[in-house]
Amino acid sequence: MKDMLEPSELQKRVRPRQEDIRGAYYRDTTAIIHSSPFRRLKHKTQVFFAPSNDHICTRIEHSLHVASIASAVCKGLGLNDEIAWAIGMGHDLGHTPFGHTGEKIISSIMSEKGLGPFQHEIFSLRIVDFLADLNLTYAVRDGIVCHCGEKFVQSIKPVQTVKDLGAITSIAGLLPSTWEGCVVRFSDQIAYLGRDFEDACRLKVVRKDELPSEVSSVLGSTNGEIINSLVNDLIFNSSEEKGIAFSDKVFKAVNIMKEFNYRRIYRSALLEGYEKYFSRLIRLVVNYLDELFEKNGFDEKPYREEKNMLAVGFCNHINEMNDVYLRCDGGYSRLVIDYVAGMSDNFCLDCANEILKPEHINESMEQLITGKWFDLG
Repeated sequence: MKDMLEPSELQKRVRPRQEDIRGAYYRDTTAIIHSSPFRRLKHKTQVFFAPSNDHICTRIEHSLHVASIASAVCKGLGLNDEIAWAIGMGHDLGHTPFGHTGEKIISSIMSEKGLGPFQHEIFSLRIVDFLADLNLTYAVRDGIVCHCGEKFVQSIKPVQTVKDLGAITSIAGLLPSTWEGCVVRFSDQIAYLGRDFEDACRLKVVRKDELPSEVSSVLGSTNGEIINSLVNDLIFNSSEEKGIAFSDKVFKAVNIMKEFNYRRIYRSALLEGYEKYFSRLIRLVVNYLDELFEKNGFDEKPYREEKNMLAVGFCNHINEMNDVYLRCDGGYSRLVIDYVAGMSDNFCLDCANEILKPEHINESMEQLITGKWFDLG
């Protein structure tokens, strides 16, 4: 297997830069690791909102799992594992607070505003290109926006063309330009199928013995066994002719497990119970910031008069980003949504508390221009 695009095309950045000893793709990984959006993933829900439980998977752990699985598969197939590692680390930077439940809520709010649906794959690209401005290579940016881990297919091949990534408005029908991007797409599914089941068992949403025998007999019944089975099958069955592919037997088991997870975990009473609460929470924060911005624009004084750190921190953010939004968007229609969509679970909860019961109401604002309220990256 070999990518047909020239290395110069795959390594092209939004803005030219002098490469160094790390190489283009390893440099992308370091840029992602040192970014604020990546750090926030440690406090973002993967599936289960459980901030006090160290053993439940968070979004940052999931990203590490995807990167390591994709790298292993690429090593087995003779592909560039550094491209795969960088894509895996950055693929979910655009996930909202509270996982897919939060994504659904923010998508609804965006549609109400006439901004179209929210898709975390496109928002991940928006983050690396615009909000965090990481200036990544084409191959990694393409893999990030094309990862689409919720769409299960038996095999895919790269399109081997250069896309205008900035013009993408929907992930429908998108395919990666590289073999490594295709590997990451499968690795995303491999990483969460077994781990989400394991977390659900830990939280007693399901029992381990409830996993269908058609799955356990083929893939195993623990996360480690499932990952091992899927990685080895993918390496053994992928080829230039078939693409990155699962065998018939394994793909049948994958679909059975996917259906089981959706029915028993993702649509469980526990997860469905989150939605009303998180909807009230997210809408409270969005509506508050919308009202502040519409009324006060970029004038700092009225934000400080709110006497809460959310208002002051938001004011600091919008003044830092003012020129960037004008240059890239030509306006501010996405400003509040971007700010809220980028929040961690904990920060979103803190924001709601600041609106309803400001933690620092009696403290001097001038002494608090540090910390979580003013991290603009």
